[in-house]
Amino acid sequence: MKQVEVQIMGQSYLLACPEGGEQRLLEAVEKVDTAMCRIRDAGKVKARDRIAVLAALNLAFDVADKVPAIAATALVHAPVNGDAADPRLGALMQRLDRALGDDGRLI
Repeated sequence: MKQVEVQIMGQSYLLACPEGGEQRLLEAVEKVDTAMCRIRDAGKVKARDRIAVLAALNLAFDVADKVPAIAATALVHAPVNGDAADPRLGALMQRLDRALGDDGRLI
């Protein structure tokens, strides 16, 4: 694991990152920073923890809109006999497992 220092809403964070994952991490940090700054700049919420929760909910809502369509497409195209699983389904499962980390595995 590599450590990467990033800035979110002007505050520094030292984050662990797998080798080769720096670009994806920086893209995620940019999304979080943008979401949090947008909420802060709207002026209605001042507390950093509340801003973080609202940003997390907004980002999760955006992801939830996209994931069912991807999963449904992968499942529709998965073979019934299970001999040769659709690589898209396998890739989706791996991405979800990585996202869940040690919190749990789908299978």
